[in-house]
Amino acid sequence: MNILAWIILGLLAGAIAKAIYPGNQGGGILGTIILGIIGAFVGGSLYALLTTGSLSLTAAGLSIPGLIVAIIGAIVALFIWGLLTRRAV
Repeated sequence: MNILAWIILGLLAGAIAKAIYPGNQGGGILGTIILGIIGAFVGGSLYALLTTGSLSLTAAGLSIPGLIVAIIGAIVALFIWGLLTRRAV
């Protein structure tokens, strides 16, 4: 997949994941794109693990099912990021 498709998929998946996930995540548009691209890798890898039984670093493609997998991966990435950056009060 070329870089423009990665940016478009990242922007769409990151924006939808931020809209679905509760709370304030911040990060701006660049953070949203990076979150979506990370989500595409996380979601694609989890999908490959569930369907083939082996863990491989793959990414979701620029399609409706690929977007759904990338959104799920971005939500997982948001959850993990929230756990890592949680402040102790």
